Amino acid sequence: MGGSFLRFYVRENQRHDHRLLWEWLLEQANRMGIRGGSAFRAMAGFGQHHQLHEDHFFELAGTLTVEVEFIVADDEAQKLLDRLKAEKIRVFYTKIPAQFGITVPDIDETSA
Repeated sequence: MGGSFLRFYVRENQRHDHRLLWEWLLEQANRMGIRGGSAFRAMAGFGQHHQLHEDHFFELAGTLTVEVEFIVADDEAQKLLDRLKAEKIRVFYTKIPAQFGITVPDIDETSA
């Protein structure tokens, strides 16, 4: 199958509607019927302001990035992006063409 690899980069403490944005994104995608999504916390990184952030035990939480990603059909990606625009959420994202599938499908998937 073909579609998109859609990844959002959010600050770990960034919120929308009193919820962490990465949780809100996963919840919205799930409600839309997107088949799966994941969130990953970065160990280190820098952004447009070129300030390096690293995960240290004594560092205050909230300065690192959480990557929230989905492998979706193109129309699902557009629906999620439209939802963010409607909510006026400003967030950096990447959308990359993707081929995806299952190496050994279930028996009921091969007969369909």
